[in-house]
Amino acid sequence: MNHTPSILSDHELHQLLAEDVPFGDLTTDSLGIAACSGQIRFFARDPMVVCGTEEAVRMFQLCGTKAHLCVPSGTAAPTETLLLEAQGSAGALHRGWKTAQTLVEWCSGVASSAAGIVAAARRGDASAMVAGTRKNVPGNRRLASKAFRAGGAVMHRNGLSETLLIFAEHRLFLGAECPAATLARLRRQCPEKRIVVEVATLEEALLWANADVLQLEKFTVQGVEEVRAALGSQAVLAAAGGIHVHNAEDYARAGAHLLITTAPHLAPPRDVQVRFGLAN
Repeated sequence: MNHTPSILSDHELHQLLAEDVPFGDLTTDSLGIAACSGQIRFFARDPMVVCGTEEAVRMFQLCGTKAHLCVPSGTAAPTETLLLEAQGSAGALHRGWKTAQTLVEWCSGVASSAAGIVAAARRGDASAMVAGTRKNVPGNRRLASKAFRAGGAVMHRNGLSETLLIFAEHRLFLGAECPAATLARLRRQCPEKRIVVEVATLEEALLWANADVLQLEKFTVQGVEEVRAALGSQAVLAAAGGIHVHNAEDYARAGAHLLITTAPHLAPPRDVQVRFGLAN
């Protein structure tokens, strides 16, 4: 039995399964093999940072099998690592197979990509942090968040409800209010929150230098260095826009404490090999 909980409820997992098998498995039923006993095993075909195995195991359990978690999310797994296994009827195994496999492959792709960016950033600055944006495909934010965290990253924002991030699109509506007045007003209204301001130029960074965090949007590495030189340690600098595994080290070394990235959302899935067998 898997003792690590899925972040998705049983109802949500049932919905995922029903999407693939809405009216039964025509092939398995027509062949007359649904009641035969068998087993299924998931292996890492290539090295990966694993994610989503808890959800996959729970899916197989909901299908009526005895499923066992071998590798929890957040684990670096070399090739041929056994990730999970399940025993039960052929009908139940086939019902859970592709949905569970695809979920683990997608989540592990995001987690592996995030882990690569974290490793690169920390070559530039051992204390650098990597944060994932909320630019996930709508509907899968919880899985995306889990995958980023499995890769050693954090989430930049899980939504609009808990963070203060002032964009130029917000400032458009502020009229003649000066930055100092805006920041003071927000600190009175939300005293427990840090204030993040996105800026696009060095001049804007200097104007909003009293924010807690300056989010440097699409700055070059040299641009980050210029802001760091101008402000010293006055504000936390977050680099955003175009951050990926090949430039994360440079941005961290330039003085960005936090690297905000969308890249893992777009990472290719990792390859999970599935092996069926007859019951022992």
